[in-house]
Amino acid sequence: MHNDLHVRLAKHLAAMGMGLPHTEALVDILEEVFSTREAEIALLLPAADIPLKAVSVEEVLPNTTLERETVKSTLQDLAARGVIYSRRRDDGSMGYALHQAGFGFPQAFFWKGTKSPQARKMTKLVLKYFNRAVTREAFGGRRTKAYRYIPINQALDPAVQAIMPHDHMDTVLDNATRFAVAHCPCRVEADLMGRACEHPLEVCLKFDEMVDFLIQRGLGKEITRAQARDIVRRSAQAGLVHFVDNAAGKVMHNCNCCGCACWNVGTIRRRKIPRDELMAVYFTRETLAEHCTGCGACVAICPVQAIALEEDVAVVDQQWCIGCGVCALRCEFDALRIRYREDQDQPVPPDFEQLHMTIRAENEKA
Repeated sequence: MHNDLHVRLAKHLAAMGMGLPHTEALVDILEEVFSTREAEIALLLPAADIPLKAVSVEEVLPNTTLERETVKSTLQDLAARGVIYSRRRDDGSMGYALHQAGFGFPQAFFWKGTKSPQARKMTKLVLKYFNRAVTREAFGGRRTKAYRYIPINQALDPAVQAIMPHDHMDTVLDNATRFAVAHCPCRVEADLMGRACEHPLEVCLKFDEMVDFLIQRGLGKEITRAQARDIVRRSAQAGLVHFVDNAAGKVMHNCNCCGCACWNVGTIRRRKIPRDELMAVYFTRETLAEHCTGCGACVAICPVQAIALEEDVAVVDQQWCIGCGVCALRCEFDALRIRYREDQDQPVPPDFEQLHMTIRAENEKA
């Protein structure tokens, strides 16, 4: 029998913009992570805000009869353990927020890359929770998707980049002021379950508001813009897919994902959830048949296995291609181009805040 406070907290988390669907498996995670008193105090944090919007202790006190010191010390402890998000607010006070799906939950359990018995236990709990139905509900369903793919720099025509500069990783990095790197949570989980792949681990980039949290809580390390550019470059060379918030302006993070382990690319690779239900995909690949030699290099590297050879020409499955451009690095004959999807009629939201306000509005109408 689950504790009522943990059940209430699960329902509270489900009400967030990037909510965590309420299941028994979620309550199991919360009972592992939060004591009863901690769950009671976590319930004071609002579910109505967009990700990373932190509130002060004073703002939540009117909603409880608990002593200020009890609330403050508990929130501080939860933040120190990385269980909730925290940051210094503009007025100098410390602010706190619940982790939302993809914004700390479940990533904060694995950003360190720790291989401890507790990390293995959390891996089993998280994998049990994020089944296909939960993943689809948390990240899909609504018209506006929280995340999108950006083609590798070498894959896009310069004319396209000039028209849509937000579809270029250099622009993403130029828009950020601070940078941190952490371990890829998906590949850390896979490693803990004995399914490690050969792809690099420390390639999960965080920007600005997320940097302070990762650094203060020991979940990542601060790096320079030049180091971030190098991580992006090396990730592309390793066949990883650039994944960012679905916003044209400043974004909060960039993951570099593989088809082996990552929740989005791997799910599409295994054909578990249709591509357009899960992610905003603005590009696809087109083969230039007159230049294609049928060497198969693109077939081997495609992270979602969307390319096949037919009569010695690379043919693309347009229902599953994610337009990542990874294949462009392996093609020696310039036999492809990454093109903007003609059937994509939804513009990239202008910024992070508008993106998540739109998502909340769509959730409320559903």
